[in-house]
Amino acid sequence: MNRTQLKRSSILRMALAGTDTIDQGEHGETFILRAVKIAAVVALYWFVSITMVFLNNYLLDNRDLDAPLFVTFYQCLVTVGLCWVMQLLAQLCPGFIDFPAVRFDTKTSREVLPLSMVFICMITFNNLCLKYVGVAFYTVGRSLSTVFNVLLSFVILKQTTSLQAILCCGVILGGFWLGVDQEGVAGSLSWTGVFFGVLASAFVSLNAIYTKKVMPAVDGNIWKLSYYNNINACVLFLPLILIFGEFSRLGTFSRLTEISFWGMMTLGGVFGFAIGYVTGLQIKFTSPLTHNVSGTAKACAQTVIAVVYNSSSKSMLWWTSNLMVLVGSSAYTWVKSLEMKKTPVKETQDSLKEKLLPEKGDLGV
Repeated sequence: MNRTQLKRSSILRMALAGTDTIDQGEHGETFILRAVKIAAVVALYWFVSITMVFLNNYLLDNRDLDAPLFVTFYQCLVTVGLCWVMQLLAQLCPGFIDFPAVRFDTKTSREVLPLSMVFICMITFNNLCLKYVGVAFYTVGRSLSTVFNVLLSFVILKQTTSLQAILCCGVILGGFWLGVDQEGVAGSLSWTGVFFGVLASAFVSLNAIYTKKVMPAVDGNIWKLSYYNNINACVLFLPLILIFGEFSRLGTFSRLTEISFWGMMTLGGVFGFAIGYVTGLQIKFTSPLTHNVSGTAKACAQTVIAVVYNSSSKSMLWWTSNLMVLVGSSAYTWVKSLEMKKTPVKETQDSLKEKLLPEKGDLGV
């Protein structure tokens, strides 16, 4: 009888964790305690992700400072600084903090450079989309990453996609076009924001593809990749900021010497770094599938919060477009998870590594 109860408890914990085995240290952990931990991790992910989106929107929507490239550059700079801090803390507290020791290597930096070029396009277009469409329409405006993922995987990697996955993409496309139409009817449509959203979606997909190619250069370590990626991005952003005249705008910005301004800028960078950690934490305590479902539900909550906060009035068709995008994205995740179970373990691990990549600006819908 005791063996039967233990077996059932183990199965429940495995199902909740999304794994096939249970760590030996978890045998003494009760189901309620495990559930509370998972709820806390999911809540932390939601808090960090939603706060980061609203914070980025606040920074990018600053009418006194039109410098989106500088804002993004500074967040990358903060991420590099936090990587150094985490390395130092890992050396001082090796049993408490686990972070890889990274020494800058020019050869590795050059190998990561192609990904970094895609990376800066991804985060720049993503932030520009958020700047012009706002948080409420952000989920729909940035919803085509799944569609581009299917398209570019076929064009670049020659990977075919199942009919079920294509149908899910069709639902997402339908939701996107309905959302654009309803924004136009409401008179709040920004074609500039939609254009940047489509570009951001395309570069999100390219980022996932190039990440898979570059991973061997950093020994498959996601934090090493983030370190080199952000260092390269900081260097690449400087000439872009100069070309687009943002340095001159910074020179005339009245709040440039205010501590509150730099505090908000730094906070945005901290949350940008934290999203990578909490994403990995949520996957660790649940599963990649549960993480994507949680991200979809978070996007829904984020949209509702934005509409309520702005006291907006949206039509039923506008809400339908958001629902179509969220349902299509969830269905695609479910279909791909079923297909992933039929693939070799190595390929599944590569997919998991891509999901663990910290995504600037909360790129997932």
